[in-house]
Amino acid sequence: MSEHSNTTSRPAVGSVPLPGSERPPAERIQAAHGPADPSRRIEVTVILRRREPLTQMPAEPMSRGELAAGHGAAAADLRLATDTFTRLGAEILDADPAARRLRLAGTVELLSRIFGTSLEEVTSSGPHGHDVTHRHRTGSLTIPAELEGIVTAVLGLDDRPQARAQFHAIPLTAARTSYTPPELARIYNFPAGADGSGQGVAIIELGGGFGQDDLDTYFAGLGITGPRITAVGVDGAVNHPGQDPTGADGEVLLDIEVVGALAPKADILVYFAPNTDAGFLDAIINASHATPTPAAISISWGQSEDAWTEQARTAFDQALADASALGVTVTAAAGDNGSSDGATDGKDHADFPASSPHALACGGTRLDADTATGTISSETVWNDGPHSATGGGYSDTFPAPAWQNGLAARTRRHNPAPKPAPGSHGRGVPDVSGVADPQTGYKVRVESKDMVIGGTSAVAPLWAALIALLAQSTNRHFGQIQPLLYSRKAGFRDVTSGNNGTYQAASGWDPCTGLGSPDGTALLAAITSGH
Repeated sequence: MSEHSNTTSRPAVGSVPLPGSERPPAERIQAAHGPADPSRRIEVTVILRRREPLTQMPAEPMSRGELAAGHGAAAADLRLATDTFTRLGAEILDADPAARRLRLAGTVELLSRIFGTSLEEVTSSGPHGHDVTHRHRTGSLTIPAELEGIVTAVLGLDDRPQARAQFHAIPLTAARTSYTPPELARIYNFPAGADGSGQGVAIIELGGGFGQDDLDTYFAGLGITGPRITAVGVDGAVNHPGQDPTGADGEVLLDIEVVGALAPKADILVYFAPNTDAGFLDAIINASHATPTPAAISISWGQSEDAWTEQARTAFDQALADASALGVTVTAAAGDNGSSDGATDGKDHADFPASSPHALACGGTRLDADTATGTISSETVWNDGPHSATGGGYSDTFPAPAWQNGLAARTRRHNPAPKPAPGSHGRGVPDVSGVADPQTGYKVRVESKDMVIGGTSAVAPLWAALIALLAQSTNRHFGQIQPLLYSRKAGFRDVTSGNNGTYQAASGWDPCTGLGSPDGTALLAAITSGH
């Protein structure tokens, strides 16, 4: 099969194109195995339009009922979609008006016919660099004509790997220096007396797993009573440890150990989902709509904006907006491949979902500090090379939100490309930062091995834990906290040295480390004082 072949079927009679569903061939297809088994049962996620647009975040978090009533799926839309898909032979697994989500099941043959596509089976090298065999489609989808404008996304037909974990693992002996999370709490001046009591933190994982023995040993070594940790399966995925300590297991243990050591009294829910656009989205929806509502969701997985379909980006951004409206702050790794985000087209790219304005995008630094006193001697932009550097830059998809208006569009002075005109650039990434260089990384334990892990994937749980501590200290949930952070004049250590490729650090916000690394106590004071 040619990488440029198009396997899209003609629209069925009574069908219309689904805008934004165009999908190019997977990159680096290694083998084509022919049509997918037509009798195989598969599941897909269908997203419906909002009853009313969610154009402004509420002053106080909404309840799930309020979100459903104001901005969920209209009862008539949900009923029509359910009746239509049932009539066509699909099985309705779940219908959620608050999340505007239908989960459908059917055979490959049936769902391919309903959505006007053909599914093949191919082996390709995913964003993590490993070969994976998966279902594959190209071109656009169609939907039944009566659902035009009602259905906004259909995800999961093509189950190619969607995202990569944003982390770098090295042996403990290879690190120049490294820090435990409690040492970083001292260095970054996290609020004293706060331990996450009464708060929840959700962690999204697209593979791997954890063993309780690793966690018990790790927290005991820190002199900490570990938090309560619950694994939650999404779309058939489960906690599955013991596969690869330098792969997904490393990501899972890093995230849990960072949050658990910084907010040991918080309840931690780890959502395991398939590494597909549908699985990723369903994990975010399930985590943000959980009861009780978590203070934060940590996401250490992502991929360049242009590696997503338009319908997926929109569905994710809307799910993150829902999370914000419910009072959940979503922290997301900004990427580990510099300003190009690992793309080979010679252009700069922002990583998604960090580039959503409803995510708190977390960039990375290189940190030299005294663990005994907490004194920072140097903190610069993390950049060890094109494939070991903090992501950052400007979105090609999302415009600059109001709270970023007036920010300078900064590039390196020696870059020959002209600077964008003021106001012409998109949403800037990251918003905040923290240590991410593996050479000055995090001491963790994975599958009975002590190692050091860096990457912006460590910064997302660092900030998620800090959000939980701020929520405990203020007795409030923040949701989309970015407008509050950008309006404050204190609470950050400005990082002004270094670059991530195209972009140069500077005073104030920049597209390498955002507003800077945290001074947690000063940030709490700024939030509570209103200054």
